[in-house]
Amino acid sequence: MATDDNNGQAAHLDWRDGRPATLHLSKVKLVLEDSAGGVREYIFDSDVITIGSASGNDLVVEDPRVSREHCRIVHEPSGYLVEDLGSTNGTAVNRVRVREAYVRSGAVLGLGGVEIRFQTFDERVELTPSSRDSFGPVVGRSRKMREVFAVLERIAPTNATVVLEGETGSGKEVVARALHSRSNRAKEPFVVFDCGAVPRELIESELFGHEKGAFTGAMQARQGLFEIANGGTLFLDEIGELSLDLQPKLLRALEHREIRRVGSNRSIKVDVRLIAATNRKLDDEVRAGRFREDLFYRLSVVRITLPGLRERREDIPLLARHFLRQAPFNRGPGGEPRVKGLSEDASMVLMEYHWPGNVRELLNVVERATSFADGDLIEVEELPPHVLAATRRAPKARGDRTEPTAAVRPLLAFKDAKEAWIERFEREYLAALLTRNKGCLSAAAREADLDRKYLRKLVRKHGLAAGPEGRDEE
Repeated sequence: MATDDNNGQAAHLDWRDGRPATLHLSKVKLVLEDSAGGVREYIFDSDVITIGSASGNDLVVEDPRVSREHCRIVHEPSGYLVEDLGSTNGTAVNRVRVREAYVRSGAVLGLGGVEIRFQTFDERVELTPSSRDSFGPVVGRSRKMREVFAVLERIAPTNATVVLEGETGSGKEVVARALHSRSNRAKEPFVVFDCGAVPRELIESELFGHEKGAFTGAMQARQGLFEIANGGTLFLDEIGELSLDLQPKLLRALEHREIRRVGSNRSIKVDVRLIAATNRKLDDEVRAGRFREDLFYRLSVVRITLPGLRERREDIPLLARHFLRQAPFNRGPGGEPRVKGLSEDASMVLMEYHWPGNVRELLNVVERATSFADGDLIEVEELPPHVLAATRRAPKARGDRTEPTAAVRPLLAFKDAKEAWIERFEREYLAALLTRNKGCLSAAAREADLDRKYLRKLVRKHGLAAGPEGRDEE
């Protein structure tokens, strides 16, 4: 059936009550009858389908009447467009020769006498939250994350362009890597580019490459990231930072699947799946005139919003255990995880915190707490002072593990919070200092530019050992 009701998008989501309800995947079927009377059918889910006799085309037609690069079918917001690519024998739609034309399902394309029937159909998938609590390295048991997993599971095998929206630290790059690893491109490159981390004047060269002498300092020709990612996936982080003058060039690369290096007039074919990420609302950027509407529609085939960690607090203990199992910072002598998880009290504290840095901040907190943990569980007192202060909890006395969770009290006063930070800093610094100097106070004092007696006083204050024999001298 035709797909006129899907706004021209190769895939899109219907939402119900703020949740993804139905995934629409628009696909194209091309039916080719060969000279022997045999019929072959080909299914495509990409936005651009190239047809010709050369081996690099999506549909290879081995016929002397078909040019090497004969035509292509482009899925635009307004429908499917057939474009002739300067073929020798021309391209026809329903036996009318065209340079370009919009086509509907059921049309017959003529390529120099070879006929191909063009059909479209919309695969509709009713989405229910996934039964799994992970998608590759992305973990979560909350309903919001299982709804995200349901979408990811469906679109991973396709070539659909994806936009990942979410706050900083919410795991957009991890999701992009997981999508790549579950796709048919998994054995090909996964290339990352941060649009906000490269000077504006260098972005075009980074993405599309340049020829020798294209600009001052271009001493030799260089591939761009589109070429490097050919056959695989290109992840553009912070796509909202891309300047307006570069957006048409990105749009051209997506629509025509070809790029031009800076300083070159030659087009280079590329086959890249694009995944973009942003912490901005791209539709708001379009309304503000900071992002092109045509590029927005080309990118927004499937838009997925990753929830902030405070929106899925029940996932925090699961995430913490995942980090402890996987992270290299938590390895015992035999390589097994040294710390196994969180105490009940520590879990409650972390679930009360507001997590402005989201999953990335949680990883940092778990790594830091692991370095202080004496047992196989992270306890409340081993959490950072700013987390304890923000959650209005006081750490329990070390050694007293049988007491109930520390009583809730007002937010720490500035002086108390500052003293807690200084105390934790001193302990961390001194522990690292003594380790570097093998417990020798004299050597440690010289490196830290501290009086040895004062250093010894600090070491005793924090209950640290000054070497295996408690020696003060070298």
